[in-house]
Amino acid sequence: DHVFLRVTSTTGVGRALKSKKLTSRFIGPYQILERIGRVAYRIALPPSLSNLHDVFHVSQLRKYIADPSHVIETDDIQVRDNLTVETIPLRIEEREVKKLRNKEIASVKVVWGRPAGENATWELESKMKDSYPE
Repeated sequence: DHVFLRVTSTTGVGRALKSKKLTSRFIGPYQILERIGRVAYRIALPPSLSNLHDVFHVSQLRKYIADPSHVIETDDIQVRDNLTVETIPLRIEEREVKKLRNKEIASVKVVWGRPAGENATWELESKMKDSYPE
């Protein structure tokens, strides 16, 4: 049997991306190696996910029904040791200054590049200048 693996903060895969709304909720399918107790399974993980523990609770798994269109590739997802995926800013689309009582806060709309495509978020201009000086 095969199962899909839920993408959560527990697995760490994909959750470091800026936009959680459009990211995949499950990856796989992966083969079940053995049942551990009544509510856990050991699954065969690919080498790119070798830093994850291979035993998962049934709440983190979804049964796989054979269909080639269900496969979500993990080859282009590189998981770092701290379980985050690196995203890079591609361009700045807009700039906006908000006035709060007696100070002004500058924000920029940044388009991020990531393995699954592009998305845009509003970030503090000062934070972006510190993180990405060029």
